[in-house]
Amino acid sequence: MAQASILYQAQDGVARITLNRPDVLNSFDGTMSRSLQQVLSEVTRDETLRAVYLTGAGRAFCAGQDLAEAAPREGSGIVDFSARVRNLYNPLVLALRRMPKPVVCAVNGVAAGAGANLALACDIVIAAEAAAFLQAFVKIGLVPDTGGTWTLPRLVGSAQAAALMLLGERVSAARALELGLIYQVCPLAELEATGFGLAAQLATQPTYALSLIKQLLAVSSRNSLEQQLELEAEYQGLAGRTADYAEGVRAFLEKRPPIFHGK
Repeated sequence: MAQASILYQAQDGVARITLNRPDVLNSFDGTMSRSLQQVLSEVTRDETLRAVYLTGAGRAFCAGQDLAEAAPREGSGIVDFSARVRNLYNPLVLALRRMPKPVVCAVNGVAAGAGANLALACDIVIAAEAAAFLQAFVKIGLVPDTGGTWTLPRLVGSAQAAALMLLGERVSAARALELGLIYQVCPLAELEATGFGLAAQLATQPTYALSLIKQLLAVSSRNSLEQQLELEAEYQGLAGRTADYAEGVRAFLEKRPPIFHGK
């Protein structure tokens, strides 16, 4: 029986998702992408889950596209990468960005190509000290996909993003932290506890407010100041009508930790 390429478990209000093709550094084939799409769809709908934790099995996070599956067909030398990107990668990025709950990604090893950009599409990214990020597309004559040309300039600015993509250089976890690509670096032995701990913490927070924060951040770069101020006012009105807001105020006045239920 073939081993599942995506492992999924609900734990403490957290959807724990593991990329599980360690023999090929968790590189993506069609089956793995479709399985991850399905899991993310289920997690989005499950109101008992209030955060997501994404990591990789073995010594890599994800080496990107499985080139054994995407090699040019004999005789034609042509691969329809447009269809592959639209069907296998774009839905993953959109699912992560639109996920109405926070997503923590723990990069346990190399994250290359689509694997790097999948990680960077998450809300909070931490990495093991020996992990590395690589915009490997140019090394095989391709352009960045999986949202890389959208995400990287917003994280590190246009100059650094251009260098990362045009040169395709390996970026250490320490350098990624320095550039602002990721949130935190820790020893590999502490990665699981740190990453899942962050997700578990977020799962106890006001989930609806967190989803509104994600939405505000997603549109801030294209809105004028006036538009963003108005959207903040609108969303603050939505947040202020929640049970979690009422609990937060009660807890503050009673000088106790709040108990949020995500509603």
